[in-house]
Amino acid sequence: MDFINKLIQLKIIPFLERRNLLRLTLVIIDVLAIAIAFQIAFMINYHGEGAIFFFERKDLTLLFLAILPLWLITLYIINATEIPRTKKYTTLILEYIQSAITISIILMILYFVFKLGYLSRLFLIQFAFLGFLFLLLARIIEYKVFKVYRAKGFNYVNLILIADETAIPFIEEIRQNIEWGYRITFMFTSSVQLSEKYGRIYKLLPEKSKMVIHDLIEVDTIDEVIYIKKDINPSEVRKVIRSCEELGVVFRLRHRDIHFNLSNAYTTEIGNTKFMTFSNIPYKASALAAKKFMDVSVSSILLILLSPLLIIIAVIIKLTSKGPVIYRQARVGLRGRQFDLYKFRTMVANADQIRMELEEMNEADGPAFKIKDDPRITTIGKFLRKTGLDELPQLVNVLKGEMSLIGPRPPLKSETEQYKRWQLRRLSVKPGLSCFWQIIPDRNNVKFDKWMEMDLAYIDNWSPRLDFIILLKTIKTVFQRTGV
Repeated sequence: MDFINKLIQLKIIPFLERRNLLRLTLVIIDVLAIAIAFQIAFMINYHGEGAIFFFERKDLTLLFLAILPLWLITLYIINATEIPRTKKYTTLILEYIQSAITISIILMILYFVFKLGYLSRLFLIQFAFLGFLFLLLARIIEYKVFKVYRAKGFNYVNLILIADETAIPFIEEIRQNIEWGYRITFMFTSSVQLSEKYGRIYKLLPEKSKMVIHDLIEVDTIDEVIYIKKDINPSEVRKVIRSCEELGVVFRLRHRDIHFNLSNAYTTEIGNTKFMTFSNIPYKASALAAKKFMDVSVSSILLILLSPLLIIIAVIIKLTSKGPVIYRQARVGLRGRQFDLYKFRTMVANADQIRMELEEMNEADGPAFKIKDDPRITTIGKFLRKTGLDELPQLVNVLKGEMSLIGPRPPLKSETEQYKRWQLRRLSVKPGLSCFWQIIPDRNNVKFDKWMEMDLAYIDNWSPRLDFIILLKTIKTVFQRTGV
């Protein structure tokens, strides 16, 4: 416990959260746990054969590189990559046993298909067991750290409850388990019992004013809306879901074995209460795992392969104009969270100040700002924009988990403030490097509303196959230099 308090005192976790490096750090810890397990199994079975580390042998290195992403994807599919809030330790252990059994089966398949008879089967079994052990140990330690961290008021989830007196056990469970990190921001209720019990603790609003939920979500940072009442009005539920979808907020309905004709719902638990959780994008754990793996692996590989080009571009920018090489701009990401987007600077250093003088020349409709021959763009900047190379530093945003390779482009805060209600739904997914708009010819003549419709069409029809097609077409666009 002293170790955990020391970690929090050093503000390591807040530092990682502020820079959106927390998820990446957890992935790195998982990778290290698997790598250490592989190394120890190697040392036990092949000690004294000349090599000290497994990566000195090409065959074992290839086996490790094959099994590593499969193990990470397996953990993602069974929902074991995130730090849980209310999960029991027994559930956690069972999940990691499940992942170890899955990997053992995959290893045996690889063993027989690729005729790896020269490898010790004991080595493979020991690797699977040690991997399970180290991954579980790492996650339990992380779980304990975050329990203390959340109990101190960090890493919380803001909730709006639509509740009656049957919600009292759930509310009390949240109040007694502050380490879960759930914070009730508003409560809509017509229950006298709830008003008397929690009127001085929470902000209570009359249930008939539920139409202001949309405004509350826009003004306050709300992560989830929870509907927890004895009597459920399906029409009312659909209206609330629609509001949540438009703003990318999670909606949960207490599960009572009642089935509604509602799509994109899956079962979850908070403490001892079961919920139907609704997502505004097609939900499939394996598909989401594939997307996450593609984001991390492709961005990592591209950053390594393109590093010479990135250095050359940086040098040219530095030599041809004054100002920083990388331009950082606050953009709006998933559920309205802001982050710093990275781009190669393509304009003069004081471009943001000059924009105010150019507002009358804006050729784009809606809240977007574009000028065909923008006088602020530098000579090298025109080439970078034409080829799309100015966007390459955003691979770092992808690696940090702020963006995805494919998704709607991240807007400015000033743009989202002018969005129509239906357009806000594009903030319900991670922004991306490219989407439908980026791969169509003459894209700058597309009206703003049509652009937004294309982004929502992507959200409604998302699949790993669609991401792969857009990625290939984006590469084609770069080489054909059809960007602006």
